Amino acid sequence: MVNFPVGLPPGPFEADWESLRGFRVPGWFRYVKFGIFIHWGVYSVPAFGSEWYPRNMYIPGRPEYEYHLRHYGPHDKFGYKDFIPMFTADKWDPNEWCSLFKSAGAGYVVLVAEHHDGFSMWDSSINRWNARRMGPRRDVVGELAKACRDMGLIFGVSYHRAEHWWFFEGGRRIRSDVTDPEYQDLYGPAVPIREPHEPGKLWPQPIEPPSEAFLNDWLLRAIELVDKYRPQLFYFDWWVEYPSFEPYLRFFTAYYYNRAYQWGLEVAVNYKHNSMPPWAGILDVERGKLAGIRQTPWQTDTSICLNTWGYTRDCQYRTAESVIRDLVDIVSKNGNLLLNIAPRSDGTIPEEQVKILKTIGEWLKVNGEAIYGAEPWVTYGEGPTREPTGEFKESEWLKVSFTGRDFRFTRKGNTIYATSMGPLGSEAVVQSMSTNLRLIEDVEGVELLGYGKVKYARDERGLVIDVPEEYRGRQYAVFKIITKAPA
Repeated sequence: MVNFPVGLPPGPFEADWESLRGFRVPGWFRYVKFGIFIHWGVYSVPAFGSEWYPRNMYIPGRPEYEYHLRHYGPHDKFGYKDFIPMFTADKWDPNEWCSLFKSAGAGYVVLVAEHHDGFSMWDSSINRWNARRMGPRRDVVGELAKACRDMGLIFGVSYHRAEHWWFFEGGRRIRSDVTDPEYQDLYGPAVPIREPHEPGKLWPQPIEPPSEAFLNDWLLRAIELVDKYRPQLFYFDWWVEYPSFEPYLRFFTAYYYNRAYQWGLEVAVNYKHNSMPPWAGILDVERGKLAGIRQTPWQTDTSICLNTWGYTRDCQYRTAESVIRDLVDIVSKNGNLLLNIAPRSDGTIPEEQVKILKTIGEWLKVNGEAIYGAEPWVTYGEGPTREPTGEFKESEWLKVSFTGRDFRFTRKGNTIYATSMGPLGSEAVVQSMSTNLRLIEDVEGVELLGYGKVKYARDERGLVIDVPEEYRGRQYAVFKIITKAPA
């Protein structure tokens, strides 16, 4: 029996998974399809390696360790805490950010409110290491939440504190400020992990499970975020799957959903792997995809940078076209795409990222009706090309080249949208129109979004659409197929 540090608010949910079967996926999540994820914090200052710099800088043999020694000196003289005053956010304009996100066609925004490093990006009454008190000296979560809502964007938070239990343990193995009692409320507990980790276990495995004090603190910080900022999406990273978190995660979810009930808000928890039953929240697949249509909505989270989530000076950027391709594929399978950006420590978004976001927005301005509020059709797609599925397969699927015979489908009422994944030729042949519609008479008309009506016919291959000359060779063109009866 767990004695939680707070009581459960009145509402329809109890802190058990069966009660949480009453959860319903928010209507806004089903509609918007595309969101922006933001990894921005103290780790953006060194801008080297990845957002795991705070851990890796304390581990001999890691590139971050050697980089730190060369640029900042010994770890007992200059530790991770010493980056905090350098995290100024002096050029940050949350309204400018949200204007960009809106122009990119995004409908929701999820900020990492606390990463594994233990630095809270909100005005916390629990954690003195927070952005209102140090570094930017601004309530980053609060300011961004207001800017989002002022522009009609849904606001959410991401919370990664679970991993903090062991995150700084490398600093206990060397001479460093991690061992200084004055900074234990930032670096601790830093519990050592087993090496090598146990096969089949969620990596890493600490030598001891999280303590009651740590779990209570984890819960209270999450509750403070909910009560103070009312986010409509609460994203948990992977280590909440560790067994010790199960009763706390269950309690938090009921707490959050009851609060939302009181406030009249539609909210959801994002979870990974098997940390929650599928009926209690929304599944998130990190840097990966599902193989087919999932009956309940889900989400892919991935980054605009292939090699990092936080800002680094050597970010390997994806192309805007590859993001559009993923968005189309994921939506066809009943999913959403949450695309991460990585701002600099001063609060500016690199020009390359701005350009990518604007290009996505330009495509969505023309073709968004095939995305926003769309549902899966009877099949997610057709064509000879197959992509690797599952988590962390991004580098593999980006090597795949689609053909002019590959399509992805969505629908709205009597309308089917067929998006070409590969370059088009003089005609587009949609085979699924032959197998899933009875006769050519079922089709009342075909349009090419951004162009207008196009000619079509039917033969033994399926629905054959004439492609205008200026669209030949293009990818991600959307054919709007209007039928007589619900598709």
